[in-house]
Amino acid sequence: METHAPVTARDIMTTPVISVAAEALVEDVVQMLGKHRISAVPVVDNEQHVVGLVSEYDLLATPGVTAAQVMTSSVISVTTETAISDIRQLLVNQWIARVPVLENGRLVGIVSRADIVALLATEWVCGACGEPVRGEHPPKACPKCGADSERFVLHEQPPGP
Repeated sequence: METHAPVTARDIMTTPVISVAAEALVEDVVQMLGKHRISAVPVVDNEQHVVGLVSEYDLLATPGVTAAQVMTSSVISVTTETAISDIRQLLVNQWIARVPVLENGRLVGIVSRADIVALLATEWVCGACGEPVRGEHPPKACPKCGADSERFVLHEQPPGP
């Protein structure tokens, strides 16, 4: 069982990332978004460098035949070691829904708002009394018995609703 809270992009990123080449046809990008039930896809070159991002908004708002013609080319990205709190601020302050995660300049993952929201369901359980507490980090002390934060263990959440 994992006993530490996720703290960096590496801890919560989705990998492998579904991506497309700049030459990909828009109709293929649309099919890919629907098939994988995602709302955007990074556009990468042959060496996995991110050159853009195609979102549902781009597909609706920008005419074009290829990913390169409709993509947003000014993409905000993070590294695998970027703190989750910093990613949260980027998503909120920049009004974006996801950030590609890079390692050595190459795409290795993606973090979406849904990944950050999932952290809100993180549950810590007091090892002394069993009291559950939700949050990104364990509390400084148990609200029920007063045990310190070191007594808390991360409780795995089952998938689904």
